[in-house]
Amino acid sequence: MAEKIKNILDFSIGSFTVGKIVSALVTFIVCYIVIKALNKLISRLIDKTSIDNTLKRYLKTAVKVVLYFITAVIVVDALGISATSLVAAFSVVGLAASLAVQDSLSNIASGIMLIINKPFKNGDYIEVEDVSGTVSAVSLVHTKIVTIDNKMVFVPNSKVVSAKITNFTAEDKRRVDIEVSASYDSPVNDVRNALLNAVKRSGLFTDEPEAPFAAVLAYDESSIKYVVRAWTETAQYWNAYFALMENIKAEFDGSGVEMTYNHINVHMINDK
Repeated sequence: MAEKIKNILDFSIGSFTVGKIVSALVTFIVCYIVIKALNKLISRLIDKTSIDNTLKRYLKTAVKVVLYFITAVIVVDALGISATSLVAAFSVVGLAASLAVQDSLSNIASGIMLIINKPFKNGDYIEVEDVSGTVSAVSLVHTKIVTIDNKMVFVPNSKVVSAKITNFTAEDKRRVDIEVSASYDSPVNDVRNALLNAVKRSGLFTDEPEAPFAAVLAYDESSIKYVVRAWTETAQYWNAYFALMENIKAEFDGSGVEMTYNHINVHMINDK
């Protein structure tokens, strides 16, 4: 009986024996069971960390790929094939693939950096690479930004990482700065009071971290330039901005402050 089993196992199918094939199958089954157990254990460990959920998914996928690659090497070795040759072949293929997709790999590396460093998150309003809008998603290749007019812009992550990023919603408060010109004939105190009254009239500004401020900014050729600064909640920045713009005109009209505009004065001289 033992002799028959030995003969069956020694039976050759091409360059492989039945014994090697059975050994490879058993090895694969054992490795598959071990992989399932390791995947569950590693997934639980990753879930307990505080890293971003997107990065967690990619880490789990990467671990699974590495485990299956190790399994392939072990199974091939069980078949009697040199694992060194397999690794060398994979290295050559990997090098060729990396050269072909080096731009994509750069974007993937940049995407991981964005996920780890978190210069912004989904829902933030940012400006990057001359694109302004709300962050919709950060994938491994692109950062998806929805513009004000509802266009979806896909910015490569490598561009995002290397560019200057302005996050307008990172802080809970934001300052509204508005410059306006008034006539030299309007007293400075009247203009300043009108600007501060416009802030109060809006009802959308706060005294924290600083109280509203108005002052002379510059003396231009035909007008005095003023600046008014007031803090508001970031979520209502644009409402506060447009309300203040409207109220400045209303307060100037009510206070008799003349707003200047470009014009030409023509003086007629009578020689008679």
